Amino acid sequence: MIRFSLTLPFRLLPIALLCGFLQGAAAQQKPVDPAALAATLKTMDTAAANFRTTQADFEWDRYQKVIDEVIDVQMGTIYYRRAGKGIEMMADVKKAGPSAAEVKPEPKFVLFTGGKIQMYLPKPDQLTIYDLGKNNADFESYLVLGFGGSGQDLLKAFDVTYLGPATIAGVNTSELQLVPKSEKVRNTFKQILLWINSQGISVQQQFTEPNGDYRLATYSNIQSKDKIGDDVFRLKTTGKTQTSSHGG
Repeated sequence: MIRFSLTLPFRLLPIALLCGFLQGAAAQQKPVDPAALAATLKTMDTAAANFRTTQADFEWDRYQKVIDEVIDVQMGTIYYRRAGKGIEMMADVKKAGPSAAEVKPEPKFVLFTGGKIQMYLPKPDQLTIYDLGKNNADFESYLVLGFGGSGQDLLKAFDVTYLGPATIAGVNTSELQLVPKSEKVRNTFKQILLWINSQGISVQQQFTEPNGDYRLATYSNIQSKDKIGDDVFRLKTTGKTQTSSHGG
């Protein structure tokens, strides 16, 4: 049995998770533009209402402030689909390394479904299952930030500020700053930045921790499809896979 918090799941997804460093001008409060904010949130509402499936290529960078460097980079393809009232996600990590210039093939699969995170390493054929328990709703709410989550839901959980237009990898976006209303959440992420494209999808996300470390996630080749096959959301374990479980 382990103690569970928001921190552990997001270490599995260094988005996070997580090109727009949270320093200098980006950290300063900018004038609120109510009309632009409302328009961006409305675009997200429309995307959420129509959301069925999405897939995208990703790069997840983890930055450590104390040494002022990116210390971990992961690249691959991510898949989302609506499953009943919830969301399923599969991250197919193809490459990893200490920097973008040093990544090498390092396959890993992270599946979120049914309130559990399942992380499978083909080599050495190990599966680790984390039961999110009461943290399931919190974790899912972060998964859908910009990928099926509505603008109105953002307003319920965050103080949202429109920071202005920004271009990310040639894509025109609207930059939003989210400050969690919950003190518990602020202890994990003091603020989140989203860059939302004209279709209401997040092409970049930055999750910043209280100590200044952050996870930056950049998405490209974003595709919305009518259906993604069940096989994508299935881990290819073997009869010899070693399995361990935590949480619950």
